[in-house]
Amino acid sequence: MTYTIKDVAKKANVSIATVSRVLNDQGGYSPKTKEKVLSAIKELGYQPNALARGLINKRTETIGILFPEVSNMFAAKIFRGVENAAHQRGSSAIVCNTDSNGEKTMKYLKVLREKRIDGVIFVSEILKEEYYEVLSSMNIPIVLVSTESYRYQLPYVKVDDRRAAYTAVEYLINKGHRKIGMISGNKYDLIAGQPRIDGYKKALMSNNIPVNEKYIVSAKGFSFKDGFENLPRLLHAAPDITAIFVASDEMAMGVISAAYNMGIKIPDDLSVIGYDNLPLAEMSIPPLTTVEQPLEQMGETAANMLFTMIETGKTIESRIMPHKIIERATVKALN
Repeated sequence: MTYTIKDVAKKANVSIATVSRVLNDQGGYSPKTKEKVLSAIKELGYQPNALARGLINKRTETIGILFPEVSNMFAAKIFRGVENAAHQRGSSAIVCNTDSNGEKTMKYLKVLREKRIDGVIFVSEILKEEYYEVLSSMNIPIVLVSTESYRYQLPYVKVDDRRAAYTAVEYLINKGHRKIGMISGNKYDLIAGQPRIDGYKKALMSNNIPVNEKYIVSAKGFSFKDGFENLPRLLHAAPDITAIFVASDEMAMGVISAAYNMGIKIPDDLSVIGYDNLPLAEMSIPPLTTVEQPLEQMGETAANMLFTMIETGKTIESRIMPHKIIERATVKALN
């Protein structure tokens, strides 16, 4: 048998309003009354209805998180951080896989609006005007992760991509490399594509190394396939390079695999540094040297920012997260 709040009130000999206040920790009752209500709840096995609770306190204890791709380790690490924070707050998360598809993204946003979620975390994509219009109509807090918006003043959590790319390339320079290639993401991607290219170029120029555009190959995205297919292109255009900065760890795995097929030894013949420090970086052969984004921490930080905004109604300052080089075995010192 399923019991209602009315049954709990009758069992505890109190009003329905009193049971509601106890459930929502709103006060206005004695410790003895609270004990009676909690005892009745336990005895009946009453489970409060989340939607009904939301109508009372204006919250559903649910947030939405939108990823362009949920099957990769990048998304998994960020979600782990979000879920940790949500669990600690007694909330849950609805995960939406948009496939970077505008129609699918709009559909998910409308679903989240119908679910009356408390807030949204938007990950690793440009926040288009049509997305923002739907989110704005929901009148809920929004936090961006691994992206930012110049048009809309929304808080974000991300690494400084230019600085992180600069750090990766300068690491190669400090190891004695001067002819350094790059396999980037889409150069028209203003979030993680062009900024990492800018960081690569800045590191070279700061160390008096000429920028050679032939040394840069732009891929469509950041996948294993992008790295695998573009290593031969880069080496055809720049056969004299001794090292490559690859704009994601998944791409770097593709580079290492392509190098193996081509009979190129890593790092003896070619040094490789990645970007992200995903779990697969230490699983590769040889283990990948990379620049770390603290992805799980980024997810947890973003979720905590979102919950603070939900609870206080105040805007939160954006956060730039630290990055660092994780040394493993894919970079050879030439000096």
